[in-house]
Amino acid sequence: MPPTVGASKALLAPWQPPVKGDGKPFSLSGLKASAKPYSNGDKAEGKDAVEDLAIEIDALQNLFYADRRYKLLVILQGTDTSGKDGTIRGVFGRTSALGVHTVGWKAPTEHERARDYLWRIHQQMPAAGEVMIFNRSHYEDVLVPVVNGWITPEQARQRFAQINDFERLLAETGTVILKFMLHISFEEQGQRLQERVDDPTKRWKFSLGDLKVREQWAEYQQAYEALLGATSTPWAPWTVVPADSKTHRNLMVATVVRDTLKALDLRYPPDDPALKGLKIK
Repeated sequence: MPPTVGASKALLAPWQPPVKGDGKPFSLSGLKASAKPYSNGDKAEGKDAVEDLAIEIDALQNLFYADRRYKLLVILQGTDTSGKDGTIRGVFGRTSALGVHTVGWKAPTEHERARDYLWRIHQQMPAAGEVMIFNRSHYEDVLVPVVNGWITPEQARQRFAQINDFERLLAETGTVILKFMLHISFEEQGQRLQERVDDPTKRWKFSLGDLKVREQWAEYQQAYEALLGATSTPWAPWTVVPADSKTHRNLMVATVVRDTLKALDLRYPPDDPALKGLKIK
């Protein structure tokens, strides 16, 4: 069975960076990517729990769409092979295309680079009643440029502050923000990359550029620690998800999404008085 709302909240605490806003990096070294805090270790039961949660999320999403008081932004951020696509399929695979949308962010185009880095992001925000899922996000702009030395530490700090302000604007205008950092180990990433090379049906996902990024593993972990510490806020907290286990990854994300939707006290809009006593002929 999926964890209850109360149990889930207690399990979540160690995996959420403090929102005190002091900007200190949040260390990932003590968080094992192989951990399974939301699972009893039985893979079959875990898969059944994910399926139950996906059905529950579907029902809640339909009510969310009818309610129209909120918008939901789900951000999935992580290294190559961390499972962003798989999370979307596992957690949201049962939801209707009506009101649920996904954006997979790539490197900005020349047209986009001619504007501020948040310009293209703002255009993809969910409307009232909608769920928007980001596969990667604006956080790429404080990862790739930092690791490659394209921006200075001062510019990175400016971007952290700008992102916090941007997300506060969204939250204050009705957007609920869930940010998940899918945390896998170096060893697990190596195995998944090898699977892509070995499997002809997965080879299209592999690029030789992935190996260059893998060589920068330590630098990316450091950049993640910096952004987690600087941008986990009361209005947009981060959740680190141990993701070496695909089943557990989906179970944890689905539980948090379910709990968040249930906490909104969603309701159907009031009936039109003109419908009282109406008989369809």
